[in-house]
Amino acid sequence: MTRSTKLKWLGGLLLTLALSIGIGFWVRPLSFYQGFSELHMWREGAQSNFTSVGGIRVHYYVMGPTTGPSVVLVHGLGGRSENWQDLAPMLAKAGFRVYLPDLPGFGLSERPTGFSYSVPDQAAIVVDFLDASGLTQVDLGGWSMGGWIVQRVAYDHPERVRRLMLFDSAGINEKPAWNTALFVPTTAADVTELDVLLMPRPPVVPDFVARDILRSTQRNGWVVRRALDSMLQGHDTTDDLLPRLKMPVLIVWGSEDHITPLHQGKRMHQLVPQSRLDVIQGCGHLAPGQCAPQIGPKVVEFLKE
Repeated sequence: MTRSTKLKWLGGLLLTLALSIGIGFWVRPLSFYQGFSELHMWREGAQSNFTSVGGIRVHYYVMGPTTGPSVVLVHGLGGRSENWQDLAPMLAKAGFRVYLPDLPGFGLSERPTGFSYSVPDQAAIVVDFLDASGLTQVDLGGWSMGGWIVQRVAYDHPERVRRLMLFDSAGINEKPAWNTALFVPTTAADVTELDVLLMPRPPVVPDFVARDILRSTQRNGWVVRRALDSMLQGHDTTDDLLPRLKMPVLIVWGSEDHITPLHQGKRMHQLVPQSRLDVIQGCGHLAPGQCAPQIGPKVVEFLKE
């Protein structure tokens, strides 16, 4: 084979590979985005593991020095452990051992059809995760629905929570002013409308990405619906629980949050006398991800007090 023939063969191979990747990205862009997140976690030193929690196979990441104080962060509705990919490495680099579980029904964790996906049952799963991981006491944080869940954990098991962190948290007894059905979008317009609620100045979602989002929600949206239905019943709100918390509490909120508006964060701050409220200007409901550079130092400072 001559040199020119080899170069042509190599060029054809590279072109075929590029076309295959391009077609794959066009067909399944969410898989590529998830792959990039997993690669990012790996580069940050996170270990991907599974454990059995209450008979449910649960995926989680752990990162940071093994001797560091334990921090557990719980994602929100429709989320996954990689949502913490920008904030968690900051805590790990500050010397903390950070655990990021996928709640049942989300991420790589099992989706049992017989599970309720209610806040109290998810809170019980978090406690069981602490047991399975050998964690007697942790600094515990939660984002959105995850914040609601960790409030329940802190109230039911105060001895397990050294410090509590609530990021744009749900839990207050207030009916949402927005269309909750958007969390399980059925049209490209729904995807756009949800993005407007989630973040200021959202990027335009290409049609092929919206199509893959709709395909994913059609497959797994039943979990989100079941969790939402439970939350919207209003039985498990935390207004009465928050004043009884005794541990230090950090409340972090995006000033432009339309899912859980800032007045809810201020209400939580009023209900927890020993709490601290940090408002992140210009950020929305996705503040722990999109505004991690502003939030990270505040969290580290709080955890080291």
